[in-house]
Amino acid sequence: MRAMFPSLLLAAVLAFTPSVQLAGQSGSRTDADGARELVRRVLATTPLIDGHNDLPWEIRNSAAMDVRAYDLRTRTSGHTDLDRLRAGGVGAQFWSVYVPFEAVQEGAAKVQLEEIDIARQIISGYPDHFELALSPSDVERVFGAGKIASMLGMEGGHAIENSLGALRAFFDLGVRYMTLTHGGTIDWLDSATDESRHNGLTAFGVEVVGEMNRMGMLVDLSHVSPKGMADVLDVAEAPVIFSHSSARALTDHPRNVPDEILRRMPENRGVVMVTFVPSFVSEAVRTYQGPAGGVPRATIGDVADHIEHVRDVAGIDHVGIGSDFDGISSTPVGLEDVSTYPALLEELVRRGWTEGDLRKLVGENLLRAWREAEAVARRIQRERGPSTATIEELDGKGLI
Repeated sequence: MRAMFPSLLLAAVLAFTPSVQLAGQSGSRTDADGARELVRRVLATTPLIDGHNDLPWEIRNSAAMDVRAYDLRTRTSGHTDLDRLRAGGVGAQFWSVYVPFEAVQEGAAKVQLEEIDIARQIISGYPDHFELALSPSDVERVFGAGKIASMLGMEGGHAIENSLGALRAFFDLGVRYMTLTHGGTIDWLDSATDESRHNGLTAFGVEVVGEMNRMGMLVDLSHVSPKGMADVLDVAEAPVIFSHSSARALTDHPRNVPDEILRRMPENRGVVMVTFVPSFVSEAVRTYQGPAGGVPRATIGDVADHIEHVRDVAGIDHVGIGSDFDGISSTPVGLEDVSTYPALLEELVRRGWTEGDLRKLVGENLLRAWREAEAVARRIQRERGPSTATIEELDGKGLI
């Protein structure tokens, strides 16, 4: 379903947007005005869903958790505020409720609850602009009402403290994806950026994935080791996502997705949401070791290259966008904040992307994968109830 903003402004935009033939067809217009008009039409009728924005963590650090003090009605010091979200055509946002790996020392579940509270305060604090979305149908309804659908995504399975009960409680609080690891290897899965201790996914990790599938919580494989990615794909019953990762074939960063995993996306029906992190999208940035004054810059073209690589290897049905805005200290040239998504889409139009391609990239792929995950959950719930398994029972281990 393609929802449409009811506002007079957007209605006028649609009414007076000239017909633009699709790039790559005979007589197509690929000039700047034509690309801009095409992108405007796509964003007015299909929700642009960003897979990862760290605004709650930015507020925690820069405003001492005071959501009201970090006023999104003004130009903020970070990458995100209301005016720039609207300028960027954002239709739906997964707000990352990130918890650092080190939080296990004070209680990762406690910090996770605080992050969820911050995110939900953000959403409730601007009711004319945001509304909590718990399902794909919610996303379409909220977008159709002219608001930005807001979802919660946990970043790091350490936050459940090896408890399936905690996982279920976080789902009940509105979390709709969990990134299985972050920077550190956890008791049941290896991280992409830490020592491998399990050679992938443990028996308890399999149970975590199964319980997420049973609930309809999306399994996010960003930050997971390649062996862990493969192990999850072997057991997952529903589509997975990568909420903010790029292509390892182009930039050899351990956080990126290898081609052998990209090639498995059609079978799983998952989505790789390409991120804007400079060291993930530019090999020159990743490998630079010279003086600070000569640091190379990633560009909007680099990000477009990664999007096209995922499309070419995984297929057009398996690519999305996951910026990591407000979670990164620098951005690619041309993608400085949340107002810049149209520039990225215009770059893709100039490269020959069609209107249908853009709709899949910005939101249709993610909504399709999420709907399929919900359908899997309904089927599993008819077959089994909540798992009572423990890590001690399955792996013989305790907390991290």
